[in-house]
Amino acid sequence: MTASILFDPLLPLPFLIVAAVLAISAIGLAAWRGLAGWPLRALAGIAILGALAGPVYQVEDRATLSDIVLLVEDRSASQSLSDRGDQMAQAADQIAAEIAQRPNTELRRVVVPDGEGDAGTQMMQTLADALAQEPLARVSGIIALSDGQVHDIDRAPGLPAPLHLLLTGRQADWDRRLIVRNAPAFAIIDEAVTLTLRVEDSGAAPAGPGTVDLSLSVDGGEAQTVTVPIGRDIEVPVTLPHGGRNVLQFSVPSSDGELTDRNNTALIQMNGVRDRLRVLLVSGEPHQGGRTWRNLLKSDSSVDLVHFTILRPPEKQDGVPVSELSLIAFPTRELFLEKIDDFDLIIFDRYKRRGILPAIYLDNVAHYVRGGGAVLVAAGPDFASADSIHRSPLGAVLPAEPSGRVMEEGFRPAVTDVGERHPVSAGLPDADNWGSWLRQIDVTPQSGDVVMTGQDDRPLLVLDRVEEGRVALLASDQAWLWGRGYEGGGPQLELLRRLAHWMMKEPELEEETLWAEATGQTMRIIRRSLSEDVGSVTVTTPGGAVQDVPLQQVSPGRYEALFEGPEIGLYRLVEGEQEAVIGLGPAAPREFEQTIATGDVLSALIAPMRGGILRLEDGIPRLRDIRPGRPASGRGWIGLTPRDVYETRDVTQTPLFPAWLMLLLASGLIVGGWLREGRR
Repeated sequence: MTASILFDPLLPLPFLIVAAVLAISAIGLAAWRGLAGWPLRALAGIAILGALAGPVYQVEDRATLSDIVLLVEDRSASQSLSDRGDQMAQAADQIAAEIAQRPNTELRRVVVPDGEGDAGTQMMQTLADALAQEPLARVSGIIALSDGQVHDIDRAPGLPAPLHLLLTGRQADWDRRLIVRNAPAFAIIDEAVTLTLRVEDSGAAPAGPGTVDLSLSVDGGEAQTVTVPIGRDIEVPVTLPHGGRNVLQFSVPSSDGELTDRNNTALIQMNGVRDRLRVLLVSGEPHQGGRTWRNLLKSDSSVDLVHFTILRPPEKQDGVPVSELSLIAFPTRELFLEKIDDFDLIIFDRYKRRGILPAIYLDNVAHYVRGGGAVLVAAGPDFASADSIHRSPLGAVLPAEPSGRVMEEGFRPAVTDVGERHPVSAGLPDADNWGSWLRQIDVTPQSGDVVMTGQDDRPLLVLDRVEEGRVALLASDQAWLWGRGYEGGGPQLELLRRLAHWMMKEPELEEETLWAEATGQTMRIIRRSLSEDVGSVTVTTPGGAVQDVPLQQVSPGRYEALFEGPEIGLYRLVEGEQEAVIGLGPAAPREFEQTIATGDVLSALIAPMRGGILRLEDGIPRLRDIRPGRPASGRGWIGLTPRDVYETRDVTQTPLFPAWLMLLLASGLIVGGWLREGRR
């Protein structure tokens, strides 16, 4: 019970002040004039002013509320190092027991788990959520058991009470880690790219030679080892062996006594790209779509185009020697004999034999294909003639043979069943609304895959592999009609772009390939194949465990599966002759980037409320009560601020001066003063 006197004025305070001034003035005047009843009138004024002030006797029934202490337990991955988990568990139990013995005090235990993905220790978010569930006026202290490596300090909430950090770990702890300072996302194939790495020791590292062996492997292959200094940035030249994703793994051996070897490895995934794709375009007889290939290739900034064109149509027979037709002699020998291997793709657009390119040149083009080159033939009526390029040494590598027939009727190109599975033609947009082409060369396939057909289901686009190289035959010169919007047009640029890049062996357009895409610890395994018989993928984990993962067809020629990686590191995938590697998660998770226990991260949050940072290896501190604003920690102790918060259950108010009593008293005093003055 708590009693007090309150005032509940019947009039606003300014009116009471005015009334008091008038009463004092009147009483002063009466006393100055010597009226005998002025004391009684003064008492009457006081009684009236007291009644107007409304004094009340208030009695409150109060219930004391307990103080709340938050015990924040960091159970993130870094707390599993050494004996930190045991340290924290012992300290948490002892502090909880001591708080349980304190009068009028409650304990709230808050657990900080690993953050989602690679977010690290999200202690501040967890603390903010815990404070949001408690009345801040009752919080008397916050005790955090952690190694101090907090990764969301920028989200720290306002604290209603002192924060104390009790550090796990040992002062003698030390750790070695591998840091990647600089690693580009892309690099040019077969050209060295420089990566900046650093091997760093932290904590109480022992004296040593100052160097360590650094190993490098690409796609899980044989590792190369070099000796590098510790504590200095080092530049490591790396050459990517192939296009697409290259997985680089750097590692240093673990040492006796270091906290963990989880940060001794770094996985870097880099895409290999070609510096410039060199294309030789050989144009024969001029036609309306003659600029189609040139415009397509010139629009790609990564392509260097050399255009060899025959400007003189065959009907111009004026007797001028062929050697004198060009203003500048075209270096045919240099292009087709000496530097042919410098090109990634050679395109023959309606070219036929005219004696300009001797048979030996075309024979060298055939050897170029077998050795890994690519040739695309965009055929027109010339392909069906006696001067057809098929009747040259190049015909030995072409996938189809002309019948000599040219069909001059409109037709709509269509994708075959194999084409639905081939990356060049699969999923081309608006297939039902394609416009017509007006000419097709009748050819008979000899090898390869027919991915598109034309009139009467005759082969229109044939793709083939010849030893190490690739060959494509487009049996029409009418693709330009799609670009002009004829009968609604069609995906001309998309088709020709895919075709050109498939021939230049772009990894994303391989028809037989296996790869994976990672999201956190989940990988999506993707297998693309022209075959309908695709087996399970054998997955080998970083620890050596092997698991078969069945694939499901999600679209023609595309098979997928989801696999949850049990650990962080490099995974190997094998299906038939297809192999791939992928790294799941960072090689050194954020939790293991900095492993030495420290109070530096939280010191700025602890200092304003004068909390403390103590090590558990020095003993579990005692708990003391301290007043707000006083130092909240000292040698071997930490302080809690008693809140003395209460809950009011009932309030009783009794007027000190009842209205009837004050009216009677004031009236009597006024009448008494009047009678006194009248008698005199």
